[in-house]
Amino acid sequence: MTTDHAAPGPGRRFSIRRLWPLAILALGFGLFFALGLHRYVTLDTLRDNRQALGQWVAANRIEALLIYMGLYALMVAFSLPGALVATLTGGFLFGTVLGGGATVIAATAGASVLFVAAKSALGDLLRTKAGSAIGRMEEGFRANAFSYLLFLRLVPAFPFVLVNLAPAFLGVRLSTFVAATFIGIIPGTFVFASLGAGLGAVFDRGEKPDLGLIFEPQVILPILALAALSLVPAIYRRLRKN
Repeated sequence: MTTDHAAPGPGRRFSIRRLWPLAILALGFGLFFALGLHRYVTLDTLRDNRQALGQWVAANRIEALLIYMGLYALMVAFSLPGALVATLTGGFLFGTVLGGGATVIAATAGASVLFVAAKSALGDLLRTKAGSAIGRMEEGFRANAFSYLLFLRLVPAFPFVLVNLAPAFLGVRLSTFVAATFIGIIPGTFVFASLGAGLGAVFDRGEKPDLGLIFEPQVILPILALAALSLVPAIYRRLRKN
């Protein structure tokens, strides 16, 4: 006899109750736009309030850092737009090293919340319904999960939210997801935190920051080299297997 609490599997029904974490995240996403909060996550807002923010952070540095990390983690968990602006803000308020480090930790925490919510809600169901081809892809991805995830995190072309969700549906372990996310987002995060640390001078000149900095050859080529190296273990395993 089945119950609503049973996990998906042969002869078992999927419980709608498993969807509540994703429902909360979806509700938060909707409220963010319904309340018009997206209008404030801009560089113009930072520019117009930079003096007041700077003074408050100087007087309440630890509290400000914790609030920043909490808000950033929520932004990532709820898949809200504006993470780039938030990363620049972290560098502007706390400097490259502290701001970049805080952002890496907060982004990893937020991504992990979304990963766990998606995996607990839909991961088992999708694996149960998936065909043999999807099953083989899942097996291959899981066998080299760290290498593949590290590659996806290092290459800035892949949407962050999709890289949060896809591993949840492919049976990746939480520890692997956290480690690959933490390491993989470090280069890009510190590039933008460094750019944020110099925003004061950019604002003073009445200019806008060059957000294409990460695609400059001297920046993107080392990151792509690291991404290529991250795939070496997976390629070696495949060659050895063949």
